Amino acid sequence: MIEEDTIKLLRECDAGIKMGQDAINEVIDRVKSKDLAASLRHCRVEHGMLEKEIQTLLNRCHDEGKEPALMALGMSWLKTNVKMMADPSDATIADVMTDGCNMGVKSLFRYLNQYKAAGEEVKNIAKRLISMEENLAAAMRPYL
Repeated sequence: MIEEDTIKLLRECDAGIKMGQDAINEVIDRVKSKDLAASLRHCRVEHGMLEKEIQTLLNRCHDEGKEPALMALGMSWLKTNVKMMADPSDATIADVMTDGCNMGVKSLFRYLNQYKAAGEEVKNIAKRLISMEENLAAAMRPYL
């Protein structure tokens, strides 16, 4: 039998990836630096590959996954667009993306601690997602 914590952690990873992809899609067309755009595209591809893995596991568990909370999506969209209206620079994009990565890392660690009984495979997925977010935040530093 699938442990309940495994499914819950998998759902949170699913929602987190969707949130990250949405954030990247929101800013990618506004980026001026080719290197910054390449970093964001690379991260989006990595997220997409991990999302497929997550979907495979969710399908095995007969679960549909989880969409990001509408309030979180709305607040992210509002923050991004207000900041971009004030200063439509790569520095602003890097700032917004760094904040999002940091929030994602914080949330994922909270879920890892909350769902201790989750299976190792899913815990490793969460850790890989954390690593992706940390790497993207580090890639944003030269543009801050």
